[in-house]
Amino acid sequence: MAAPGTPSPSTPEAAGAVSGGEGREPKKLPELIRLKRDGGHLSEADIRDFVQAVMDGSAQDTQVGAMLMAIRLQGMDPEETSVLTQALADSGQQLEWPKAWHQQLVDKHSTGGVGDKVSLVLAPALAACGCKVPMISGRGLGHTGGTLDKLESIPGFTVTQSPEQILRLLEEVGCCIVGQSEKLVPADGILYAARDVTATVDSVPLITASILSKKVVEGLSTLVVDVKFGGAAVFPDQEQARELANTLVRAGVGLGLRVAAALTAMDSPLGRSVGHTLEVEEALLCLDGAGPPDLRDLVIRLGGAILWLSGLAETQDQGVARVAAALDDGSALRRFQLMLSAQGVEPGLARALCSGSPAQRRQLLPHAREQEELLAPADGTVENVLALPLARVLHELGAGRSRAGQPIRPGVGAELLVDVGQWLYRGTPWLRVHLDGPALSDQQRRALQGALVLSDRAPFKAPSPFAELILPPTVVHP
Repeated sequence: MAAPGTPSPSTPEAAGAVSGGEGREPKKLPELIRLKRDGGHLSEADIRDFVQAVMDGSAQDTQVGAMLMAIRLQGMDPEETSVLTQALADSGQQLEWPKAWHQQLVDKHSTGGVGDKVSLVLAPALAACGCKVPMISGRGLGHTGGTLDKLESIPGFTVTQSPEQILRLLEEVGCCIVGQSEKLVPADGILYAARDVTATVDSVPLITASILSKKVVEGLSTLVVDVKFGGAAVFPDQEQARELANTLVRAGVGLGLRVAAALTAMDSPLGRSVGHTLEVEEALLCLDGAGPPDLRDLVIRLGGAILWLSGLAETQDQGVARVAAALDDGSALRRFQLMLSAQGVEPGLARALCSGSPAQRRQLLPHAREQEELLAPADGTVENVLALPLARVLHELGAGRSRAGQPIRPGVGAELLVDVGQWLYRGTPWLRVHLDGPALSDQQRRALQGALVLSDRAPFKAPSPFAELILPPTVVHP
């Protein structure tokens, strides 16, 4: 096995500045939009001028949306993508750490899925394994849930932290999960919100720049990106997801980041719970050493890869075993409790959430006023539970956003009462919907019932969602 290698850091000429060079006349925004709309190449100065206009407010919302759509339709070459990534990173403050931490600084990012609460479990588990995890996360995009929204469903949890506070969190806890702010990658925060409402979520260069800009400022040694594919992912096709994964890995090398990408399936929800507080409850179950097997499997595989790539484990298998042990011995749960308290949750509440039973936890978190169960329409083996129609109905019920800044209903969600691969009898409850408003409409019930796919084959064990790990060129599989 080759030891994990470290790419040499890049030093862009314009690093540290958002705007382009002095003494030139910048192109006007309509000209930049037209250039990209017609398939032209944006220079470094062009891209930095656009980012500066986003930052200083001179770009109108319609112009930002038009540029995002032009990029979505025409794409960006590797040079443009790298410049956009660096310009977004340079729009705010760079995080600085003690030099002794470098090997320990790691992170994981997901392209977004339904029921994906991996970050809530993995960050404290990695901290328990000796890592420093400065996780800058996002909010919900499209039909997918956001890590920040899930954590903010815990009363008191504060995702806005200054660089000085983040340093203290890493010193005292070993991990934090925070959002963009006026100091941290603010330009990406603006574009991220705009992508959510302009149908530009699935652009490879925009995804790459958004993810890696946040990681550049973190000063990481290692990043693993969980790239979802399937019916409820940004990219339904595994080959499209592999294109993004390869783009992320290549761009990481150019930016001085050791990036690997895991391809993971997102046809069914991850775990059994979808919705903000319901996913917090399920994350706590996983931190208890229990919870759904597919969630645990993904957490320990991603964590194992991170420990190996950063040199904190000799092999992937050893890394997997260390993360599993952190879940089983309670050390990851203790880190999660410390993180909650350090990020604003009242210590008594943090302690109660991390020591209580599932029923007790539910009483401590916001929950929906009503519940409605759906029954299986026929006998059969559960072939699949389609995540996309489920997520869309929950979005309609208030679990997601239709516009930037729109409030969400944290208690709205759904619990799967069945597992993929199990036999189900007609009339058995298979889904419990948590809702705040009136009862489900007939159309919503039909959409949800259509998510349950039954077959007549024998029961089977559901496969792991983990499909493939794409490594940087300096690393080979063991």
